[in-house]
Amino acid sequence: MSIRPGVSSAFESDEPMGLPETMLAIDPEAPGGPEVLVPVSRPVPRPGRGEVLVKVAAAGVNRPEVMQRKGLYPPPPGAPSILGMEISGTVAAVGEEVPRELLGQRVCALIAGGAYAEYAVAPQGQCLPVPPALSMVEAAAMPETLFTVWSNVFERAYATDGEWILVHGGTSGIGTMAIHLANLFGLTIIVTAGSDAKCEAARRIGADHAINYRAEDFVARVMEITAGRGVDIVLDMVGGDYVPRNLQCLAEEGRHVSIAVQGGMQATIPIFEIMRKRLVLTGSTLRPRPLEFKALLADEVHRTVWPFVAEGRLRPVIDKVFPLAEAPAAHARMESGEHVGKIVLAID
Repeated sequence: MSIRPGVSSAFESDEPMGLPETMLAIDPEAPGGPEVLVPVSRPVPRPGRGEVLVKVAAAGVNRPEVMQRKGLYPPPPGAPSILGMEISGTVAAVGEEVPRELLGQRVCALIAGGAYAEYAVAPQGQCLPVPPALSMVEAAAMPETLFTVWSNVFERAYATDGEWILVHGGTSGIGTMAIHLANLFGLTIIVTAGSDAKCEAARRIGADHAINYRAEDFVARVMEITAGRGVDIVLDMVGGDYVPRNLQCLAEEGRHVSIAVQGGMQATIPIFEIMRKRLVLTGSTLRPRPLEFKALLADEVHRTVWPFVAEGRLRPVIDKVFPLAEAPAAHARMESGEHVGKIVLAID
């Protein structure tokens, strides 16, 4: 964030009587189904050097949290076991070397864990100001998808105005954010979805083309839509046997970016086809990246994308909002695959 003067030398809070000692949080003792997401009492964390404590208003729900709940995706070393990776709220306290002027400010942030709680700690460098154009629920739905799409499509795949992109899962949080960014930055976007209704929803959101992968061969349809040329970028969350099919969709000099492996962690690829078309295969995971990288990414997003947010031209698609106590229902909805856009927990 842009506020720098008045750096504090010690932990400070804006609450006259101090912070509470405990809070409600979702911190399952063991992996399991949605029923393990029961609010429990946990100590309110205190911000360390370079950190802020946020009184959480809302938390986004993401598929990695479903995997963590199942015991398949442990949090990075040092991260809280409390679920959740994105928050919005008000800065309630600041740690050392953080400007005291941040106290009371509305922020949203990408964090390594701890979002499903009444309070959460965030590195100052990963916080973004919440403009009046965004509600707190909308702000909580922004960081994970925005950071992921920006870093993978515009940094790793170096997308440029006029290019074509194929995005699988077009009505997911990632997919809907990709549609919005494609429209803002001059990309033509093709998405896949699992029903005609979802394809229609994707088109309403702004997709140029939507393919029902259950009814059509997406490779053939992509080549038909692009008059045999193919797309410049594929953003893939499926992995497995989708990867060689995705490569068939790519034009010469195309870039394939993997960000999840929901369909399998292994793929057999045609190496000579990669050589012939001069393709680039890349991918990334955001959660375990170091704080320095995430701070740089937040700064870039703040400079290049956040002006659209402040103008009201970029906002997330919200599927449904649940109170914290209904976190099991929120996870069940995500696992059902019926959602369009982001699922959010309202905490404050």
